[in-house]
Amino acid sequence: MAGIYLHIPFCRQACHYCNFHFTTSTAYKNELVGALLKEMELRRDYLGAEPVETVYFGGGTPSLLGQQELASLLDALRSHFTLVPGAEITLEANPDDIHAGQLAGWRQTGINRLSIGVQSFFEEDLRAMNRAHTARQAESSLDAALEQGFSNITVDLIYGQPGLTDARWKSNVDRLLARQVPHLSCYALTVEPRTPLAKQIRLGQSPQVDPDQQAAQFLLLMDWMEAAGFEHYEISNFALPGYRSRHNTSYWQGKKYLGLGPSAHSYDGQSRQWNVANNQRYLEGIRQNQPVFEREVLTPAQQLNEYVMTSLRTGEGLDLDRTEPGQSHRLLALSRKYLERGLMQQAGSHLRLTREGKLLADGIAADLFL
Repeated sequence: MAGIYLHIPFCRQACHYCNFHFTTSTAYKNELVGALLKEMELRRDYLGAEPVETVYFGGGTPSLLGQQELASLLDALRSHFTLVPGAEITLEANPDDIHAGQLAGWRQTGINRLSIGVQSFFEEDLRAMNRAHTARQAESSLDAALEQGFSNITVDLIYGQPGLTDARWKSNVDRLLARQVPHLSCYALTVEPRTPLAKQIRLGQSPQVDPDQQAAQFLLLMDWMEAAGFEHYEISNFALPGYRSRHNTSYWQGKKYLGLGPSAHSYDGQSRQWNVANNQRYLEGIRQNQPVFEREVLTPAQQLNEYVMTSLRTGEGLDLDRTEPGQSHRLLALSRKYLERGLMQQAGSHLRLTREGKLLADGIAADLFL
């Protein structure tokens, strides 16, 4: 089973922390939708005969698309690919785009899962991030989605930002638990290069991020979610049983996926390729029937390293039986110091990070790389 990702590179305004590919101009929105339709035709054989079990509209802000635009894209996907019955179809949406009429339209097109970018329920946090929505819209959008029958909802929250007290952090999480939202994606605020946030910190206009605060709030989060019955199935993701993101899980399991749109990535099991992160160059390539992308064939070492990185982020952990005997012995030997320090634990052939180990996930994974 495979997945398809569509990148919609439009936003109402630029969040200060974001380094994804986007533009705040929607001047070429119609042309972009047409290019996505054409790219589907040009790349309809990329997945071979693999059935498609997940579709994900990401961005950017896909909720800026109209109902007819979404419908045309989904109709084309069903025409060019084999979508399995009950396929998970996710739309990323911002709270300021969510209202009853919009939600009803999304349901009609076949959207059955929403990923809502709340980030915080506090006005001061939203202003600091330069989010387009208000705290009131953050709450009303969730209530509207639940009232319209969307039960499969995930919400994004950000923690560890300057000024976020533990009490405010708990309030953000509690509002979602009170509404029985079944999936949360929670991310520590990251200062990416060439973002407004990085510039503000460099100029002394914004405080530095405190890694100790982030670690403490992540540990609190794990406590709260475990007490509420959520599975911590990936470093940043928590789900009630039966509500894991099937699309994102396919990435961590190394399944094939096709990425459509500017900057979108694809993986066919042996190589990765990524479309140009430039709207005009992307559109021009599609017009000429020659998508502009770069491609990398993965070596056995790169494939192993990717498996180590992604598997250690998951609740299931790294399965030594999925590696060559020589590599499994090497990985176990390198892991010994982390096992002794209580940062990893072993259950049969599986190596998993402990609570404290999850704070150091990237560093531990890199230490195990070939």
